[in-house]
Amino acid sequence: QVQLVESGGGLVEPGGSLRLSCAASGRIFSVNDGGWYRQAPGKQRELVATITSTGRTNYADSVKGRFTISRDNAKNTVYLEMSSLKPEDTAVYYCNAHLSLTYADVVNSRFVDRWGQGTLVTVSS
Repeated sequence: QVQLVESGGGLVEPGGSLRLSCAASGRIFSVNDGGWYRQAPGKQRELVATITSTGRTNYADSVKGRFTISRDNAKNTVYLEMSSLKPEDTAVYYCNAHLSLTYADVVNSRFVDRWGQGTLVTVSS
């Protein structure tokens, strides 16, 4: 079963830091594009950051300069380093990734889309 497993959420004080991890598990060949999204209580899910297979990144204006998305292709893992956290960053964070299951999928630009289960980040004193 191909899935994304998230870890790293928790409670942190304002100004603190956390690192979220999103590991692809199961029989996959590679992770293509990946991203992090978040959903605060009573709000719609919003994009936080994305990273392409070649490492190009994109960030929401609200997190630029504070969050860094990265990837480790050998571990099929995407990370989100969060610093200078604010109470308004409190949300459930979800990772999303496009996964190639075989080399033929890579060659033919085929992928499956998966979401992680979500991890809660609470920024509070």
